[in-house]
Amino acid sequence: MEALILVVVGGLILTVGDIVMKGWVDTNNNYWFVLGIFLYTVSMCLLALLFKIGKNIAVASVLMETFNIVTLIIVSWFVFHEKLSALQMVGCLLGLASVIVLEIAN
Repeated sequence: MEALILVVVGGLILTVGDIVMKGWVDTNNNYWFVLGIFLYTVSMCLLALLFKIGKNIAVASVLMETFNIVTLIIVSWFVFHEKLSALQMVGCLLGLASVIVLEIAN
């Protein structure tokens, strides 16, 4: 349960960091850049905690990144009105399938 909380919180913080960095790209305001770097650092610290509690490094990384990707797809669709191609959606589904396989193997 602790690992799941770290994955979700870390993935959400990583997603917010990505959104903040998009704000920096759009506005060129260095405040957004510094905030984005801070959020990325926090999410990596949570990933390191996942490693520390015994989660396999590869599995933990894939879990957090996949959670990040799924949340970014949702945010991109609803907030930024960005759409994925069919091939990109297949790639995302394969990423989700990899998480399922990795968790079943545990």
